Amino acid sequence: MRVVGIETEYGIVDPDEPRANPILMSSRLVQACRAGAGDRTARWDYGGEDPLQDQRGFRRSRAQATPDLLTDAPEFDESAGEVTLRRRRGSWEDPAHLNAVLANGARFYVDHAHPEYSGPEVTSAHDAVVWDRAGDAIAFAAAQRYAADEGTRVDLYKNNVDGKGASYGTHENFLVRRSTSFDDLARRLTPHLVTRQVFAGAGRVGLGQFGEAAGFQLSQRADYMEAEVGLETTLRRPIVNTRDEPHATRDRYRRLHVIIGDANLFDVATFLKIGTTSLVLAAIEADDERLDTLELAHPVDAVQTVSRDLSLRERLVLADGDQASALEVQRALLEICRSYATDAGDAAVIARWEGVLERLATDLFSAAREVEWVAKLQLLGRMRARHASPESPDGLPWHDARLAAMDLQWSRLGDGLATRLAAAGQVERIATDEEVAAAVATAPQDTRARLRGGIVAARPDVVDAAGWSTVVLDRETDHGHLEVVHLDEPLAASHPLLDALMAG
Repeated sequence: MRVVGIETEYGIVDPDEPRANPILMSSRLVQACRAGAGDRTARWDYGGEDPLQDQRGFRRSRAQATPDLLTDAPEFDESAGEVTLRRRRGSWEDPAHLNAVLANGARFYVDHAHPEYSGPEVTSAHDAVVWDRAGDAIAFAAAQRYAADEGTRVDLYKNNVDGKGASYGTHENFLVRRSTSFDDLARRLTPHLVTRQVFAGAGRVGLGQFGEAAGFQLSQRADYMEAEVGLETTLRRPIVNTRDEPHATRDRYRRLHVIIGDANLFDVATFLKIGTTSLVLAAIEADDERLDTLELAHPVDAVQTVSRDLSLRERLVLADGDQASALEVQRALLEICRSYATDAGDAAVIARWEGVLERLATDLFSAAREVEWVAKLQLLGRMRARHASPESPDGLPWHDARLAAMDLQWSRLGDGLATRLAAAGQVERIATDEEVAAAVATAPQDTRARLRGGIVAARPDVVDAAGWSTVVLDRETDHGHLEVVHLDEPLAASHPLLDALMAG
């Protein structure tokens, strides 16, 4: 059982005013979310957060930190249109309208210039899908309320590029043992993160950070990966991020913060992204030396090579001089990970992993119900073909603006092309609509998210703030005394005080 979670930054646009301030829009979107939840939300507790601590054993000074690293203290001044800082009760705090801790244990907030949904901690790939889709539903409902309250529409996009050179993230978090060497962890995990694009990519029209070259590729994030290992998340983005902020007992856990992944609207892509990575981490924690044979000679270059290879046959150079395709690396990882499938959930991941790899290898478009980039390529291919002529037998060229527009329309929440495909029964689902609807308002019951979401839902009157590993209570009538309840064990789903308060 591994604790995992997904964070999604959504693209946000006012279609009637393209120059609208995205920070202000994101702030008002969070306000709309809070209003829709009534009083069943809480502000965020930044106490104990330290985003500048590095897994490699050092801490970057605040003076040397780029703004993207300072995730512990945002504040938005609407009149000035700027982000500033302030203190309250000894810790950094943001205005209430920039944060909402929700009844399902998630956090919905403004992250720089984007609204972000950080899902609650879960213990399976299946549940990761459920609460990830719940985040899409929460964000879309907030957008609808925003439109009603503000009298202006706001569109949200679950993608990773804006077409103008900027990329925003969909991050995964995996709890791993502190006893595992971080150097070994990074080295052995990298081949998987580089090659899992074959089933986890969301697809993208355009090559290069600005889409300056025509073409189609597997991944939205590939062109933005520029280093093997590093602390940054928006500059020189690394394949393996080194932030050492476990939000749990530090001497027992690391939190692996993965920033290379795409935003996925297909359940199977999310399921495999989380499930296969969890199994590879199990092999790494077991010190399985078979992983060493898959080390890549040039990992950063390989990210783009895999993403731009629609044939899935391009050879990658391994550290020992051998060569292998991304599919062959994934098949080798699958065989290794069979040894670490310990329950029915793992077995389901193995079976799906094996089936998708086989379909990709034998008939690419037979995987279109499961693999998002394949479905997008198929849909765009049909549009291109409709415009074929003797002068242009391939139809629309990849640089045609209509294809870029369809790529964007694919990811729009509510009525995007991916959503329409799913409604038409053309997308295989892992989670049911009933499970997702329940997860909008209810936290997972097997992690500490039960406590965070449960106390916010049942007793918002006594919750001053909440974080990943804390709940701050204010039970005094004069509001002069705060109690900090520490939840350092992510798998501890009960607590005497919080359970009593929820029951009472």
